[in-house]
Amino acid sequence: MRVLGIEGTAWAASAALYDSERDDVVIQSDPYEPESGGIHPREAAEHMGEAIPRVVAAVLDHAETTADDDGTGPGIDAVAFSRGPGLGPCLRIVGTAARALAGALDVPLVGVNHMVAHLEVGRHRSGFDSPVCLNASGANAHLLGYRDGRYRVLGETMDTGVGNALDKFTRHVGWSHPGGPKIEAAAEDGEYVPLPYVVKGMDFSFSGIMSAAKDRYDDGHSVEDVCFSLQEHTFAMLTEVAERALSLTGTDELVLGGGVGQNARLREMLAEMCAARGAEFYAPEPRFLRDNAGMIAVLGAKMYAAGDTLPVAESAIDPNFRPDQVPVTWRDGEEDVARSLDVGDTVRGAEADVTLGDDATKARVPKTYRHSALDERLRTERTVAEARLLNEARKAGVPTPLVRDVDVPAATLTMQRVGDADLATTLTPDRARDVGRFLARLHDAGVVHGDPTTRNVRVVDAATTEGRDHPDTFLIDFGLGFHTGHVEDHAMDLHVFAGSVEGTAADPERIIEAFEAGYAEEGDEAVLERLAEVRGRGRYR
Repeated sequence: MRVLGIEGTAWAASAALYDSERDDVVIQSDPYEPESGGIHPREAAEHMGEAIPRVVAAVLDHAETTADDDGTGPGIDAVAFSRGPGLGPCLRIVGTAARALAGALDVPLVGVNHMVAHLEVGRHRSGFDSPVCLNASGANAHLLGYRDGRYRVLGETMDTGVGNALDKFTRHVGWSHPGGPKIEAAAEDGEYVPLPYVVKGMDFSFSGIMSAAKDRYDDGHSVEDVCFSLQEHTFAMLTEVAERALSLTGTDELVLGGGVGQNARLREMLAEMCAARGAEFYAPEPRFLRDNAGMIAVLGAKMYAAGDTLPVAESAIDPNFRPDQVPVTWRDGEEDVARSLDVGDTVRGAEADVTLGDDATKARVPKTYRHSALDERLRTERTVAEARLLNEARKAGVPTPLVRDVDVPAATLTMQRVGDADLATTLTPDRARDVGRFLARLHDAGVVHGDPTTRNVRVVDAATTEGRDHPDTFLIDFGLGFHTGHVEDHAMDLHVFAGSVEGTAADPERIIEAFEAGYAEEGDEAVLERLAEVRGRGRYR
């Protein structure tokens, strides 16, 4: 099978030919390179209009010279194109070209989600079965995992893509686009400067760190020091949430996608994190990390083989095409991510090891992928916050473990052992309703949990609770918690829990409905209204 792919979501006008029998990909690209600043949609579209015919013609010439037929055609079985997400003017040019080419060749048309293509080319070339994917590109930053026939968004940026965030700093200092490679080069001569570090469960935010980086530069810190620290903080955030996604899903495979994935420091952090937890890591070669038609052709071939093609009348582009809107027709089966824990087991989470005996001893282990100063700061802050907030949560009527001992220098807590398993292993509507009620009580007390996933709720075996007057659901792991009365922060708590359910549960809608109903029983209606707003914010633009 041979599929011609066309990519043009923003800056890379690209065409490629994928031969599935030889597993060979030939790519032709003509990138848009603005003279100053970031991408200008009008200029990018003008470039796309001029460059797409050239790169397609080059790939067609290659297809004709390598065809196995009688030499009268290019031997192409389907045309695949990037349907979204991306800049509308650019996508329309690509869509028009793909429709015309499919019609001229009389072959089927395949519409590909650009972000899913980043994941699938990594999965294809790594040979992994069901990895978590970290997509780190200019306009995007999110984690994807497969569940029930779709790629679920396990975590994502709450404001801007990681590449765009870095570009904002480089524009501030007067550097041209793209800024990422320039930051990487300058960072080689830099030293550590503290910056904000914002992780919300498996979601994250770059706006605060970018503002602080600009301020550090304006205050006289060298651009090399600020670039070094930007990388250390930003990429540590991405690596931490990637590890949290591995922990949540139970998988031991991670692939990297997106143009920012070309950064050597990010790849180094991810590889070191995976090695420490016994997981496998794969980063495709640079030509498949930056925007390219090769990944469009590879996924297009999988979709075509599964019969997932588009009539021309239904092939409209979608600038806000989310990866979790895509029915995954080209693969089946999934891993059972539920894990049960026995007495004496050491449970490896995203940031700590918990040894279960008569009590539970939680040790925040050093993360060698993080800069030592940043790592020490986070381990200390989170240990102190967790000890304090566990106590405050109990006073607010939320079942939590009793803290027996705190060793701040060692970043270790000894706590009462609660529950028989994580909520992820026995997720029911009734228990989700309890979690909603507990978060409402926390928020009423001005406390945000920060990471209320199904792994951070402990439950008691229902068979042991009959006739006993004690709670059977407990909130744990308050290390990302903090004090706030802001409705946005409270809504983010709900968003984090709902995201963990969507990424791991077989029937997420019913579970989330019960969770929100529980919150509504005791919580502020304004928080649920803000939650709807958070869900509706456009991502991947």
